[in-house]
Formats: sequence, C-alpha cells, structure tokens
Amino acid sequence: GRGFAFRRKQKIERQYRRLLRKGRKVHSQQDDQFTDTYPEHLKHLYLAEEEMLKKRRHRTSEASVLPEEKLNKAEDACPFSYRSVVTQGKFKKKKNNQKAKEEYEKIKAERARKKKEAEKRKQQREEAQRLYKQKKMEKKKILSKKTKKGQPNLNLQVEFLLQKIQQNT
Repeated sequence: GRGFAFRRKQKIERQYRRLLRKGRKVHSQQDDQFTDTYPEHLKHLYLAEEEMLKKRRHRTSEASVLPEEKLNKAEDACPFSYRSVVTQGKFKKKKNNQKAKEEYEKIKAERARKKKEAEKRKQQREEAQRLYKQKKMEKKKILSKKTKKGQPNLNLQVEFLLQKIQQNT
C-alpha cells in the first residue's frame, strides 16, 4: 500500500495541485474523484454518483436562469400572468411546507401513541408483579405457620393445597 507506486502517485498529485494553484484555475476534484482511485467492481457505482452530481449542478444552473426567462415571458404576455407565476411558486412552497408539517405531525402522533402504549404495558406489568408478590406473601404466611411447639402446621398446608386444587378445576 505505501510502496514506490504510492509515493510516485502522491508526488504527481502534489505537482498537479501546485500547477492549479499557480494558474489559479478552479478545478473541482470531484470530476477525477470517481475514475482513478476506486476498485473495478465498485467503479460503476461511483460513475453513477458522478452523473447524479452533474445533473444536480446542471439543474441548479438552469434554476438560476429560469426565473429570468419566466419574468420576460410573463411581462410579454400580460402583467397578471406574472403574478400568477409568482403566486404558483408561493403555493408550491406552502404545499411543500404543509406536507412537511403534516409528516412531522404524523410522526409526532405516532411517537405519542407508542409512548402511551409503552406506558400502558409498563403499568400492566407492574400491576401483575404486585399481584404476584401479594399472592406469594400470602402463600408464604400460610405455609410457614408453626404450632406452639414449633412444628409446621399441616392443617393449614393441607387446606391451602385444597384451595389451590379447587381453583384449578
């Protein structure tokens, strides 16, 4: 990776950049970015990305020219059409803004709904745990009762088992 060829490539790149600085030419590195340094099996992806960037640049340059053309055409036709062009642009922006707001509200409502459901599940889980602990404590009290001599109270244990069997059937 850092052998003779790599150092040679770096040297050539430095010389090229120096030439650019001297000539004060504005040359974007994005043009060369997609061709030389990427592996062959990925090159098509980077070339597609380069095409997209070129199209974007082309669109932005067209967008800066289009408003002037619209104004000229609108003034030629009549003053009202110019206003309609301007208002159509404003409505589009509002629609896009409204769409964004609606999407935001939808996401916000979805988050609130999920939060509410999570809170409900948490409460149900806590309630179930509380009931389980309460039953467990009652069971422990009944099964750990002792007689006056310190022996386990078998009458209570048998009664508890009988109640358990009756509840299951």
